[in-house]
Amino acid sequence: MTNYKCARCKARIGDITTVGIQCTVCGSKVFYKERPNVKKTIPSK
Repeated sequence: MTNYKCARCKARIGDITTVGIQCTVCGSKVFYKERPNVKKTIPSK
């Protein structure tokens, strides 16, 4: 399940599966994909 955040009102939106979705709070069509705050470490050679 992928979570998105509205660009205008910062409301969290659940799984987006349809084309042309709008925010239910403000009606915006711009979303940001929420990513986890996990730091990845890659070993050097």
